[in-house]
Amino acid sequence: MPKVTIYSTPTCSYCKMTKTFFNEHNIEYVEKDISRDDKAREEAVAKSHQMSVPIIEIDDQIIVGFDQEKLSALLGVV
Repeated sequence: MPKVTIYSTPTCSYCKMTKTFFNEHNIEYVEKDISRDDKAREEAVAKSHQMSVPIIEIDDQIIVGFDQEKLSALLGVV
């Protein structure tokens, strides 16, 4: 199983969509709330060079935004 981390905020609708996608496909993930965790925010920006959320890390791959097609491909879900 790949290591999955989502950098998110509580008010982000695309973050909620991504977490729903993970839950529907039984994907285990670590959530880091960048609105409350300065270190996580710095990590997310350093990895993605973006200030938007969600930022999803799957192993060493970075996805910015909810891209269901790319997530499905990387996670092997149909």
